[in-house]
Amino acid sequence: MSAAAENAPGEAKVIPIESAPSWTSPEGPKLADRLAGAVGGALSGPLGPAATRLFGKGWEGRAAEGLAFLRRRVTGDYEVDEFGFDRELTEEVLLSLLRPLAEKYFRIDVQGVEHIPAEGGALIVANHSGTIPLDALMTQVVIHDHHPARRHLRMLAADLVFVLPGINELARKAGHTLACNEDAQALLERGEVVGVWPEGFKGIGKPFSERYKLQRFGRGGFVASALRARVPIVPCSIVGAEETYPMIGNVKTLARLLGLPYVPITPTFPWLGPLGVLPLPTKWTIRFGEPIATDTYPAEAADDPMLVFDLADEVRETIQHTLYQLLVQRRSVFF
Repeated sequence: MSAAAENAPGEAKVIPIESAPSWTSPEGPKLADRLAGAVGGALSGPLGPAATRLFGKGWEGRAAEGLAFLRRRVTGDYEVDEFGFDRELTEEVLLSLLRPLAEKYFRIDVQGVEHIPAEGGALIVANHSGTIPLDALMTQVVIHDHHPARRHLRMLAADLVFVLPGINELARKAGHTLACNEDAQALLERGEVVGVWPEGFKGIGKPFSERYKLQRFGRGGFVASALRARVPIVPCSIVGAEETYPMIGNVKTLARLLGLPYVPITPTFPWLGPLGVLPLPTKWTIRFGEPIATDTYPAEAADDPMLVFDLADEVRETIQHTLYQLLVQRRSVFF
């Protein structure tokens, strides 16, 4: 996809992943500068002392950064890659909103993040659970925050994500893309860290009685993508997500009418109404295992169904064994 020649104010420029030149609208900055000046003048003038008491020392720098961010959004002076990933919005807004959930609510213990390479492509393969896919979002947060290179996780998402109004655009801006081999391979070949949850809805929608028992990994398409891109596969095991929304029932008839994979019944939903949507504050552990190399296999290995199946089974068994280890070591669901 080539860069757009002209954009209306407020419309981001589409940037190929390989390059990211700067751009500004000829008209947008005027309005944005006036707005920023007016807000900045008010804060530095009569509202200054009140702002210091309310926000504490150093609020001027934070306010300046916030106004600069808003100015770029208004004028369209920001960049997205050809998949729709908006790095600035993800870092400044989306991850900032999710971070308290990871650090304060689930108190995630992150282990083995050094197994994710500092540069180049890598495929993260994780177990999926929890009725609502919070595990994928939390994995995105911890990789960015705990990896020394602050890497971004580009997640492969199900079709349903891209047909839900509002969620579709937000997912694209957060770096998610359709779970297909073509997109996965393109991202891996560009040196991105890609995340896949092969259990899909079978994993997050399984009953609580089957918690931490991995479902089928499908036909191993993720392994074929890694083999073609010659990038390592990093197994990822997540403990704690299973108990956030314990699924004790499924209203299958309603699910079919709504076109959803399931409509869950949990100990709190629908009995507590909107409060039932709140996840339980479980204690999480996310462990990244040692990478499984793929660059030692010949170029045609991705077309060998038996090899692909064997590697997929190796990844699955590694994750399952690690889950059992973590569960044995866990002191409590909540502490």
